[in-house]
Amino acid sequence: MDYKYDIYKMPISTVLEHLAADCKKRRLEKGLSRKTLSEISGVPAASIERFESKYKISLESYARIADALDYTAELLAVMSKPKYTTISELETITKNKTRQRGQ
Repeated sequence: MDYKYDIYKMPISTVLEHLAADCKKRRLEKGLSRKTLSEISGVPAASIERFESKYKISLESYARIADALDYTAELLAVMSKPKYTTISELETITKNKTRQRGQ
């Protein structure tokens, strides 16, 4: 596999920080406290607080919060389409479209 330098790539910690900040922003825009979001989503308020401050959360809890904030469709869109930057990558994707298992 060819590896290339991606100037847009950022550390996972930064990605998690952005996800948490956006989630908090959406919560506050809707006028929801952590407690209320907890009640709506079923995610403990302590988990929401940990996510917003330390950027740690399970995928299930994140999905529950996204659903409670009406972002289910946007969450489902993540990685729903193949992404490529070269013709070679597109050819590999096309060749492997029906592949069910790894090597």
